[in-house]
Amino acid sequence: MKLIRLSEIDSSMIDLVGGKAAGLGEMIKAGERVPDGFCLTVEAYLSREIPEKEVTAAYERLGGGRVSVRSSATAEDLPDASFAGQQDTFLDIDGTASLVEAVRKCWNSLHSDRAVAYRASVGIDDAAMAVVIQRMIDPAAAGVLFTANPITGCRTEMIIDAAPGLGTAIVDGTVVPDHYVLDHHARTVPELAGGCLGTQALGQLRDAGLRLQRHFGSPQDIEWAIDSDGVLWLLQSRPITTLFPSPPDTGETRLYLEFGHIQGMLRPCTPMGVSLLKVGSALWFQAHGVRGDARDPLPRLVPIGGRLYFDLTDFVRHKAMRKRLSTSLQVYGPRVQGAVEHMMTDPRFAPRRGFPFRLSNMLRATASLAPSVVTGIVSSLARPDVARVRAYRAVEEMRRLIVPPSDSATSVERLRWVVEDSHRAIMGHGMLGLTGPLMAGILLSVAPSGLLKGVASNEELDTVLGGMPHNVTTEMDLLLWNLAVNARQHREVFLGTPPDELAARYRAGKLPDIGMAEFLEKYGMRAAAEIDVGMPRWEEEPAPLFATIANYLRVDDPEQSPDRRFHQAARKAEAMIETLSRRARRRRPVRGRIATFLMRRSRKLTGLREIGKFAWLPAIQASRRQLLLIGDDLVSRGLLESRDDIMFLTLDEVRAAVHDATDHRHLVASRRADHRRELRRPAVPGALLSDGTDVEALVPPGPAEDGVLTGMAGAAGQATGKARVIRDPAGAYIEPGEILVAPTTDPGWTPLFLTTAGLVTETGSPVAHGPTVAREYGIPAVICVRNATHEITTGQLITIDGTAGTVRIMDED
Repeated sequence: MKLIRLSEIDSSMIDLVGGKAAGLGEMIKAGERVPDGFCLTVEAYLSREIPEKEVTAAYERLGGGRVSVRSSATAEDLPDASFAGQQDTFLDIDGTASLVEAVRKCWNSLHSDRAVAYRASVGIDDAAMAVVIQRMIDPAAAGVLFTANPITGCRTEMIIDAAPGLGTAIVDGTVVPDHYVLDHHARTVPELAGGCLGTQALGQLRDAGLRLQRHFGSPQDIEWAIDSDGVLWLLQSRPITTLFPSPPDTGETRLYLEFGHIQGMLRPCTPMGVSLLKVGSALWFQAHGVRGDARDPLPRLVPIGGRLYFDLTDFVRHKAMRKRLSTSLQVYGPRVQGAVEHMMTDPRFAPRRGFPFRLSNMLRATASLAPSVVTGIVSSLARPDVARVRAYRAVEEMRRLIVPPSDSATSVERLRWVVEDSHRAIMGHGMLGLTGPLMAGILLSVAPSGLLKGVASNEELDTVLGGMPHNVTTEMDLLLWNLAVNARQHREVFLGTPPDELAARYRAGKLPDIGMAEFLEKYGMRAAAEIDVGMPRWEEEPAPLFATIANYLRVDDPEQSPDRRFHQAARKAEAMIETLSRRARRRRPVRGRIATFLMRRSRKLTGLREIGKFAWLPAIQASRRQLLLIGDDLVSRGLLESRDDIMFLTLDEVRAAVHDATDHRHLVASRRADHRRELRRPAVPGALLSDGTDVEALVPPGPAEDGVLTGMAGAAGQATGKARVIRDPAGAYIEPGEILVAPTTDPGWTPLFLTTAGLVTETGSPVAHGPTVAREYGIPAVICVRNATHEITTGQLITIDGTAGTVRIMDED
């Protein structure tokens, strides 16, 4: 079928008629007023021949005269990619010859540079083109209607932009439109002075928008026109593709705080990652007397768009806690902190009676944890070397206690082990052995700043934290550097071979031995976003490590070698302690002595701050291995397509597959598509309301200096260099001396730090992994720079000030 009337089309025909025509056909079937027309289908495009006789007959049925000719590609007006403006539209086409020529131009626009680039950016390899021909409307006014606010994400606001005449001027950005904001729930449309739309027209538009949103099941981006008789015509309806997924509907307004980025994780977590996290938490709560819902032990931890959000509502509404909340949110950065403070002024979050948690649970947990934690902190301060040895021994003991099922185990037995036993050694009393020295190290890293206020600058205090020993992540990075040193005699192989091929050669035993096996034995459980069991470990996919080794081999200046930089940072730290000690003792003798004691103790314990998460990783690694074996079994039974599909199920859903042979293939396919879409999302709200509002968008931005991006101090120091924007560390390439610009960082990113001159991230916290490791290497870091990966481009010369928290984009001319 090469030609079909719009009134004969529905959504099931999208592969034949493309997204735009499918949407128009659905609107007609829903009873909406749509200009009459027809569609030249994908079959015509694939044949490369325009059926001129059929087109002429259809055109004459419309009555001839002026028509619009618009693209309707198969990859257009999709739920996760709008393709707005990527293919061409032709208006006021009159006559058969002009119509045929416009169709041909429309076809050709599918392969324009901008359309090809857009498809690549959203992960679509190719597409086919259908073409929509419709009778032209002579509008008195036209424009665009969004049934949700595309800027703030609010699902209860409707945005209308309107202008006299054709609406293309609004889409093209050549006019300043009249702008209207309507409330979904208001009974009437308010009287609005001025503008090209009256109350009646606005009411018509709001009603049409609500109807279409109900019909299509999601917020819509609608093009419309009102003719000289006041008749409303709908020209297009497609999903709003930029909205962040909305939180679950609880029946009231709630405030959610994005939890993952403080751990350097902005990518979406797999469903299995969330499920295993909650199972592990249940074991922790059970071990320490906390009672709750066994089915969901972390009800306040809510996955939204695959990200982990914490429901902060009850804490904001608690009179005593809200007073301290702002200070505790400083670690989230000024944007998130300001957003939450803004919501404290909102009447919906006014204080209420009652605690945000069960007081009995708090008392039981305190009674269980406080004695050992306090004792651990005190003993660690008194004997730091002994405490550190004890902590490392505890890690090895927990690792030894993780004993997975035998090779002959059934899927039922493997699943039971993952749920009941995989985290028992970690989430029970084992982790308590680490808590004392870990907490002591964190306290020691921040305590001197209060004692030395007015005596030492922030930059000097950051220097004290440089070259910090006993950090498992730093030790890992330096060991990887040693592998690069071993690889120098095979430089051409490691520099000239793609990382994926190097990984394949390594697995086949055809790569020179540089110590990779020993490295993976110790650190193979690590990865980017490593708290998600759904992420492949380095032991499975070592290609990122080979990419990093290639980066290290490009370091030609001995002074820039990572081990030397680290030792230089350590020497500077020791020298700064001496300097501050003398200065402080002169000005404040007692405080100075205490501060000096704490700074010296810090060098013995603060590096342990990474050890808690490191101790947890073997349990995640072992769980992943067992889940993949279950995945193999489910594939053999025809219940999954591939073994790692199991990571897109929850543990309860796996139980249903294992016990009841439930086929989850369609569910997995849907979740994989959602996951791929979320991986491409350029920004994630730090604070989110239950109506979908990105709270940061409500807070007025502060004054900005031209060419200067403002964030938050992460690690002191200044650096100037060319930017290298990287959104995924896998296979990333960075030249020595470049400044890494990334959405966020976690330990999986830190090997890149060894050759970078500085770090800029869009999210983070001063106590998160990235800034912590940057300080230890003496690398300046600026964090919480909104849209840094879009405002800065690779190759731009930038200067970062890790003390002031600023990034200046330089004019190289």
